[in-house]
Amino acid sequence: MRRLLLAALMAMACAVPSQAADKLKVVASFSILGDLVRNVGGARVDVVTLVEGNGDAHVYTPAPADAKRLSEAQVVFVNGLGFEGWMSRLVRASGTKAPVVTVTAGITPRRSGDSGHDADPHAWQSVANAKVYVANIRDALIKADPAGKADYETASTGYLAKLDALEKELHETVARLPAERRKVISTHDAFGYFEQAYGIDFIAPQGVSTESEASARDVARIITQVKRLKIPAVFLENVVDPRLIKRIAQETGAKIGGTLYSDALTDEKGDAPGYIEMMRHNLRTLAAALQS
Repeated sequence: MRRLLLAALMAMACAVPSQAADKLKVVASFSILGDLVRNVGGARVDVVTLVEGNGDAHVYTPAPADAKRLSEAQVVFVNGLGFEGWMSRLVRASGTKAPVVTVTAGITPRRSGDSGHDADPHAWQSVANAKVYVANIRDALIKADPAGKADYETASTGYLAKLDALEKELHETVARLPAERRKVISTHDAFGYFEQAYGIDFIAPQGVSTESEASARDVARIITQVKRLKIPAVFLENVVDPRLIKRIAQETGAKIGGTLYSDALTDEKGDAPGYIEMMRHNLRTLAAALQS
């Protein structure tokens, strides 16, 4: 009897690492994308995120460990639209054989910059676009792991329902804000898709990448706009140096409305540990500043 019990316990102990090893090894380029992949993949995937919460993917420098992660991956998810300028070099250096899936496939990019030719990579700031991300993630996971098709479809359907509710909340909340107060200042041009989808005007001294620096002329123009348009609030971002926004607030008298999450989530203890929490936090922060 003791031998049988020992054998059963040994079998159970061996089963745990076997199940872990059976998980699909997935790499996501940054924290927001990693959260979406986890929500679709569930228990069937082991997700590693290269740029973690509060990290700036625009200026990220990959480490040797990142190349190793890619070499071991079975699927690699990237945002695309020029967001991860370092990714193509990292893929080549890693020698990975994993498919590299661009989750913005099928999305019409917003154009930004003075020339109007720069693709805005922040497509997730529209929930409708996030739904496209989810569909692309689901299809890629099914292709890599056909046995999990039913699980991925069930998980994505449930998560899409949550996104539907989130999108309804966004439209309804913004509609209650006074139209003349729906103007804000953010640090870099990360909220263009939010603006197009929900009707809050964002003015930013920096371009679509945090690598760009605002010129003295740009800052002077923003200060003039704030005063002329009586813009009620300016907002910090978790991935950007706050000094520029604080200067604009000081010189215009506009209040700092809080911190918005543009390109990265927080850790689990922060205000935005997941995509849905991030969008709700931004909505409530904007609404609180623009209603008062």
